[in-house]
Amino acid sequence: METIGIKITQLRKQKALSQEQLADLAKVNVRTIQRIETNETTPRGGTLKLICDALGVTPDEIINFEKTEDRTFLIWMHISIMLGSFLAIGNIILPLILWLSNKNKTEHVNEQGVNILNFQILYSIITSFILFIGVFIKITNREKIISFEAVFIALFLLGIINLLYPIINAVRISKGTVKNFYPAIIRFIK
Repeated sequence: METIGIKITQLRKQKALSQEQLADLAKVNVRTIQRIETNETTPRGGTLKLICDALGVTPDEIINFEKTEDRTFLIWMHISIMLGSFLAIGNIILPLILWLSNKNKTEHVNEQGVNILNFQILYSIITSFILFIGVFIKITNREKIISFEAVFIALFLLGIINLLYPIINAVRISKGTVKNFYPAIIRFIK
């Protein structure tokens, strides 16, 4: 398993820095850098931040090694979208909670969560717009332009797609394929 010390050593060597140069840039003792790189100690808060700033990376990139592989969690994160069928914006709230609680703990959760949330936000905007058009048509009696039934059918088909697509993606993940399944048309979350 890759430790923080190994990660810092790799990044320092990629930047062609000596331990002394890194210590000067980070404003820490050379012995501190040596202890971290040999895994005698683990950098805490401020020291880690100083070293990361000197290396031009974020602490999350250094601590990334602690993530665990959990395909079951990914499956449940995809399935959680279906809550939107029973609760307004449930298709966003539960995946958001799952994503925020595990994005730094479990492999692929950050990418999958961002992908799911971007798609679900766009889906919610589109369905709200179509619903607004349907209500407007019904209230103003403008069914000559588009029928209320056509709006209802469009909403129904979008709902079926949003219900089946997460199941298909969960099956894909259970078979070992982990990739971004949803199209990234508009990125609300990066």
